[in-house]
Amino acid sequence: MTGQILTEVSAVVPTEREADLVAAYRELVAHPLPDGLIRTELLSGQDGRWRIQTLWRDRAALETMRAAPDGPAAPRLFREVGADPELALFDVKVHHIAPGE
Repeated sequence: MTGQILTEVSAVVPTEREADLVAAYRELVAHPLPDGLIRTELLSGQDGRWRIQTLWRDRAALETMRAAPDGPAAPRLFREVGADPELALFDVKVHHIAPGE
């Protein structure tokens, strides 16, 4: 067990607001990120479903971010483009990176 936590915030985004979501995400990650954030990705899928997956060092780092005055950024980004976000949390049990990556 790694102690890492993966958060996944997902929502169906109206087609006409997809570019706004991408721009807002790019703006967000251009600034300093919360301590303990290891990796974050914006993913698009079928039928307008989008996801922001974020890997956290541990649950304490996640809880510190959630307690910050601005709160979690991912749900806010989705709400700003008129989408209703859903949150899922996963404990990372095994972690592997391919050699050379």
